[in-house]
Amino acid sequence: MSDATPNEISPAALLARQDQGKDDVLLDVRELNEWNLFRLPNAIHLPLARVSGSASEALAHSPDAEIVVYCGRGARSAQAVEMLRAQGYNATSLAGGIAAWIDAGGEVEE
Repeated sequence: MSDATPNEISPAALLARQDQGKDDVLLDVRELNEWNLFRLPNAIHLPLARVSGSASEALAHSPDAEIVVYCGRGARSAQAVEMLRAQGYNATSLAGGIAAWIDAGGEVEE
């Protein structure tokens, strides 16, 4: 059973989507110092403070894509999902953030 809410995707479900070849946009809303430590491969960086104003610029190449938003543990990404959905994006939060992703065996890059 998943701990994810309707606005979330579990790390296991995201790993399965990637195994199926789904091309979700991964959006990291952590601060730059956190991003510089490690991140999900192919993620786009847009700190939470800039989501409301800069999302259209950062996501312009994929307006209809499914966006998976993540942060350290899931709180900031949940806020970002609300902002993105209000702008018309199809966004979900990675349940438990990058910490849960790593615990589930997901890859990160430095």
